[in-house]
Amino acid sequence: MTTNKKVLVGGCFDLIHFGHLQFLEKARALGDYLVVALEPDEFIRKHKQREPIHTQSQRASILKALRVVDEVIELPLLTYDKYFELVRVVRPQLIAVTEGDPQLANKQQQALSIGAKVIEVTPIIKNLSTKKIIAKLGE
Repeated sequence: MTTNKKVLVGGCFDLIHFGHLQFLEKARALGDYLVVALEPDEFIRKHKQREPIHTQSQRASILKALRVVDEVIELPLLTYDKYFELVRVVRPQLIAVTEGDPQLANKQQQALSIGAKVIEVTPIIKNLSTKKIIAKLGE
């Protein structure tokens, strides 16, 4: 029996830009099945300190339309323990992150708990961020 290599990524993906696409493509290239854990609107409000451009449902639809994405899980606002539970349920072989991910240590612990690996797949492209795009549009 062949087992597909499942890759898990997470994020907000509020305004899909080149950096997001590059990240998703490189993550998908590591496996056979890409799962996106999509943060809720409340996460954007709390951690990004702004209103989301698209609702979580709209962001999920955009992500599902991308050929590299196999599954999108629309998350509620999760606690640290609930992220562990999510990883145990999804059971990825790999968790893909960007370089300098602020949750890297947590993701490494989550991966370790199920025998998975964490791989940095892309650097952060400093000129490309949703925040910078929003600021540029406001000029």
